[in-house]
Amino acid sequence: MTAEGGRRHRVLVVEDEDNIAIALDYLMTREGYDHDRIANGADALARIRDTHPDLVLLDVMLPEVSGYEICQGVRLDPTLSDVKILMMTARGSAIERRKGLALGADGFISKPFELKELRAEVRRLLVTEA
Repeated sequence: MTAEGGRRHRVLVVEDEDNIAIALDYLMTREGYDHDRIANGADALARIRDTHPDLVLLDVMLPEVSGYEICQGVRLDPTLSDVKILMMTARGSAIERRKGLALGADGFISKPFELKELRAEVRRLLVTEA
């Protein structure tokens, strides 16, 4: 899928679990997105600033810095206001969802997720951006 100007959408996957990251890599490749992965929360905000992705698939529970802290950091940076954030967590309670959305996430998905559900959510977020 392409963004304005004909370039492909860029997605940054912030996920420390290799099995999930492999599934996300497969899906992003199949959908035609440019994508990259980072497995450590401490390095995520700098990578987001450097690459300015269209969408960040952000795990909540990460080593060193949580997905919530990263989400808040992105939302406090006015140069990143157009970056969409889809948070992912195995603890998909209503409280977790509210917290993520309150911190500025654009969407929230519980693990394990259906690939079809994730694909639809990614498309929704990237289409609203164009």
